[in-house]
Amino acid sequence: MSVRQIIQARLEADLAPLHLEVANESDQHSVPPDSETHFRVVVVSDAFAGQRKVARHQRVYGVLEAQLKGPVHALALHTFTPDEWQARQQSAPASPDCLGGSKADPGV
Repeated sequence: MSVRQIIQARLEADLAPLHLEVANESDQHSVPPDSETHFRVVVVSDAFAGQRKVARHQRVYGVLEAQLKGPVHALALHTFTPDEWQARQQSAPASPDCLGGSKADPGV
């Protein structure tokens, strides 16, 4: 099972999302080909009702604790309630471009 599939399965099991996107964005960063280290997650769930963004992110971090200790280096989170998702017209911000920062780069 790929890291992306594990992330998706764990979030589905814990949050019962109405909408879930798990995108491997590793190819946009200074990592070897076919890496699974950088992810963008958009999750819409009733479980986030009444929670601030920090609490939502902490919940996702808890669900993905093993992946964050291992293969996952970066996780861009976009967490919404169903009403917030509708108000945003079912769209989440795009990830910013990678600015480099590879350990192989001089001065890093």
